[in-house]
Amino acid sequence: MFQRLREDINSVFARDPAARNFLEVLTNYPGLHALLLHRLAHWLWKKNLKWLGRTLSTFSRWLTGIEIHPGATIGRRFFIDHGMGVVIGETANVGDDVTLYQGVTLGGTSWHKGKRHPTLEQGVIVGAGAKILGPFTVGAGAKVGSNAVVTKEVPAGATVVGIPGKIVKREEPDEAATLDVDPARREAICQKFGFDAYGVSEDMPDPVARSIQAMLDHMHAVDERIERMCGTLRKLDAGYRDGRLPALRDEDFADMLSDVEECAPAESATGTDHAAAKPAENQRSEKRSGERTDDQGNG
Repeated sequence: MFQRLREDINSVFARDPAARNFLEVLTNYPGLHALLLHRLAHWLWKKNLKWLGRTLSTFSRWLTGIEIHPGATIGRRFFIDHGMGVVIGETANVGDDVTLYQGVTLGGTSWHKGKRHPTLEQGVIVGAGAKILGPFTVGAGAKVGSNAVVTKEVPAGATVVGIPGKIVKREEPDEAATLDVDPARREAICQKFGFDAYGVSEDMPDPVARSIQAMLDHMHAVDERIERMCGTLRKLDAGYRDGRLPALRDEDFADMLSDVEECAPAESATGTDHAAAKPAENQRSEKRSGERTDDQGNG
């Protein structure tokens, strides 16, 4: 019992950088409270004390804002971050090391008895507000983006986003064509381009961040390859001279933006002049048409 409690608390420290000490986690984390109460409610449910289990589950929902049916099966090191509005149905099965954020629903799409809620395998991460509905499996290590609605099976390791949920496929790079990525070099590139490397962490269930990470890796590989080519040219004595690339300055972008702002009013004014000129042209056309009509009538 105490070993499981220690695991649960350690999982909070591992996945929430805001956690400071044992006492704070034990007394101020509703996700942990809901998990501990669910374990007792689930034990009562298995002992056929179903009313008592449901009553304890209702008390847990009132206390934490998290609703876990006592019939749901929860694995080890399960972590609910923030937790308000999380709903886990009766036949849901949650594996080890799963992480849920606030507003997640593991729900059913049928009124029939039997398996009607999803199964989350080991290491699944579900973003805030996501809904996983139906008796299917979300594979190990899969990630579900915030506010996604998933109604179909998800393969292991996949990332699902959108409404309805769509799998974001990420092709594995060719090992022969890809150089080893230096994390320190990636960090330097991140800082140079003005965004924090924390936004491309390995745990983040955001496909945009993963795409940025892939771009950084590709840029690093291209840079390394160019350096190797330059080194080969120097060895061949091909007249190659080292030179620094022109630096990008903030002033250059400021000048570009000021030029755009200057062009925008001019285009707007030109558009106004054209609009004002159209009625005059229409009047002249009508006048010429009237003159031709008069000439034909006189003829």
